[in-house]
Amino acid sequence: MSDLGTLIGDYFGKYRLLSVGDHIDTSSATGRLVLNVLGSVSQWEREQIAERTAAALQHKKHQHEVYNHVPLGYAAASGKLVPIDEELRVVADIMGLRKDGLSYHAVAAELNTRGIIGKRGGRFYASTIRAICINDLHSDIKEAA
Repeated sequence: MSDLGTLIGDYFGKYRLLSVGDHIDTSSATGRLVLNVLGSVSQWEREQIAERTAAALQHKKHQHEVYNHVPLGYAAASGKLVPIDEELRVVADIMGLRKDGLSYHAVAAELNTRGIIGKRGGRFYASTIRAICINDLHSDIKEAA
């Protein structure tokens, strides 16, 4: 909305926007009002979509449904997340190493040194370790570590 306000105030003050299809003419106060209202409605609609999407993802997450990439410790089966014991042990190791005071980088280096392969078959990185540590699915493991 701030960009639209700048356009209306600075640009359309000098130049005229004429939209025949939407009946907008920024040379008049009414045209500028209509453009502002349409901009506000568009912003509201974007925010509504973002809120609904976030709520739907949270619902899927709490129902242990697949909502994104399958996290370490789980596999997808019929749209649900199913625990994988071997991977959950790696998650527990990660939580233990973090509890011992190792940084995300140090934990990633330790796992790579041990030859442990990541969920997608590659190396571990600090960002991967951080994502594992903040994942709500692993909160019970974090508390136990």
